[in-house]
Parts: sequence; structure tokens; C-alpha cells
Amino acid sequence: MKSIGGPLVCLAACVLALAAETCSAAGTLVRVKDITRVEGERENVLVGLGLVTGLQGTGGKNPITREFILNLTQKFGIRAEPELIARLRNDTADKSDNTSVVVVMANLRTGRKPGERIDILVSSMDDAKSLNGGVLLPTPLVAVDGQVYALGSGPVTIGGFTFSGEAASVQKNHPTTGRISNGATVEKETFAEPLAPGRIQLLLLNPDYETARRIAGATNSKFPGTAGVLDSGTVQLVPPPAWNGVVRDFAAEVQQLTVIPDNVARIIINERTGTVIIGENVRIAQVLINHANLAISTAETPEVSQPAPFSEGETTVVPRTTVDVIEEKKPLTIIPETATVNDLAQALNALGVSPRDLSSIFQQLKESGALQAELELK
Repeated sequence: MKSIGGPLVCLAACVLALAAETCSAAGTLVRVKDITRVEGERENVLVGLGLVTGLQGTGGKNPITREFILNLTQKFGIRAEPELIARLRNDTADKSDNTSVVVVMANLRTGRKPGERIDILVSSMDDAKSLNGGVLLPTPLVAVDGQVYALGSGPVTIGGFTFSGEAASVQKNHPTTGRISNGATVEKETFAEPLAPGRIQLLLLNPDYETARRIAGATNSKFPGTAGVLDSGTVQLVPPPAWNGVVRDFAAEVQQLTVIPDNVARIIINERTGTVIIGENVRIAQVLINHANLAISTAETPEVSQPAPFSEGETTVVPRTTVDVIEEKKPLTIIPETATVNDLAQALNALGVSPRDLSSIFQQLKESGALQAELELK
């Protein structure tokens, strides 16, 4: 599957080019390691509340920001009088827009040792406008058991920007969400669940009976009688007697085997970002499509009506509105029963469709029963 995006005017051309690339890569061998994980191994989600400082007037200004700053200063032994505390909590005249309260998240995989570093995600919790240029103060990250497993800190990278003036502003991406590469230090290790004696289960990242069958077949070709399919998402391995003492080594050997995974026919359309993803197994029955656009334009050309001299009349503005309706003429397009994504891309390219057009077309094809694929609209 390939991701297709870009300016709307060249979307169909991108669909054609990348779909052709997809077809050429169809049937590629991949490692079992890249499409499965060993049972017991997992990622633990860590979360914490922190404070980003050093913002240039783009931080938060609401009560939660001032309350967080007050609590932080008190932890460092800076005491405040009750009157000052009440004012900081309620009076917006006290500036706090160089700071922002943020939610910090990280994924900690099993086997990470104390002292290793992991990436973290930082997102604003208050009314901050941007985290650009900010630095995250040391923030404890806890798991579901309430224990601290990592400590995050460092400069925030947002991958975008926001600029504004008196009457206009411009923004790229989401300036209130950023990342810190290697921004957290692991303080406590998480352990994988112990493997059952003499048994290993491989869990498919994308459950599919055919893919599971192929993994079991590849395993049995090298280690006869050691693999079986339990369900669409699980392949069970029973190590040969020679590997009983080194079960994890056997799992590593199996993960290096290669198979061709089987994918569900699926189309994903995200109208907000202009992204279209078409799976290689998508098929469409023969249909006839006519997709025309209706453009309506209006123009205001007001005229001034001046009364005759000495008529005691008043000068008035008379509205004049011009409305033009233009319907784009497109020929009927017949889409034959498609055999590949390339065929489908060529048909869509002939229509010159945009992501919003694709959304409408595919929904109608799904309702008519001509689309043999799952359709996801985001």
C-alpha cells in the first residue's frame, strides 16, 4: 500500500505514478519479524504533566497555567503570601504567556534498560498558541501502575510554525504539539511476560488467516512440524528438542524467515490532509461514471444614484449583483472491471478527481456494490 497526497491539481497524477510503483512491488518478501511480535513483548504507555518554558508570548494564560507555576515554585521552596496566591490564581494581569502546561507521553518497550533514552511527545494542555522555542522542564513519566519509569526533558521541536499580525496570521502543521528526540531517560525497566515452557506464540500485527498460514508454512519448511495456526492473529511454535533450552533463539530464527503477506483490499481517504491510500487488492466492477462540477460565482458592482439638481432628493447606493453558473462539461467515463491498482489509477486520472471527489465516488461505488474493498473515510 502506498500513501498518495499533494496538491489537489496533481492528485490524480500522483495516484497513477505511485499506484504503478505499488504494483511493481506487489508480492515482495518480508521478514516474519517485521509483521509479527512475540507474545509477552509489548509497549507500555507512559504519561506525565510538565511545564514548557521559554516561549515568546505564545504560552498559556488561563488559571491552570498560573496554578501549575505556583505549585512548581513552592516545590523549590519559594513561598508566597496568601494574597499573592489568590491573585495569581484569579488575576490575568499577571503574565504567564512564556510558559505552557503540557501532557508528555512516551512508549516504553519491554527490555529497555535504565539509562537508555526514548522519544517523547509533548502537547499543550492550556490555551497556548505555540510551543515553538520552548524547553520542557524535567517531568516524571508514570505507567498505569503509578510508578515512575522515565524522566523527560529538553527542547521541543514542533515541525511547524505560526506567525500573526494585526489582521492576518499564517500557520503550518500543529504548533501546540511537538516531539523531543531521545527526550526521556529510562529509570525503571519493564519486563516481558515469561514464555510458556516449550511453546512460543507469534502475534500478527495485522491479523489475517492467509498470512498466518504462510508463516506457519515457511516455518515448517525449515523446521518440520513445529508451527500451527491458532487463529487469524496467532501462529504457535513448538521448538524442536534441540532448541528446548534456547527457546528465544528459536524464535529469533523463525523471525528471520521471509513470507509474502496477504493484505485486505482497503481504501483510506483523508479529506482533511488530501491523502489517499489504495490497497493493491482493490477491485471494481465495470461501471459508468459521470462526475461534473458546478461552479457558481457572484460579483457585487454597486452603483451610485445621484438625484437631479434642486430636486431635494438623496444620493443612494444601488446594489448590482451578477451571478454566473458554470457547469464543467466532462464526457462519460467507463471504468472497466479493474485487475490492478494501476488500472484503477488510470481511470481516476482520466476523471481528474480531488480527494473530496474520491470520497463521493467511492461511497457511491460502495453503495452500488461495485467496489470490492473496505472503505475508510477519516
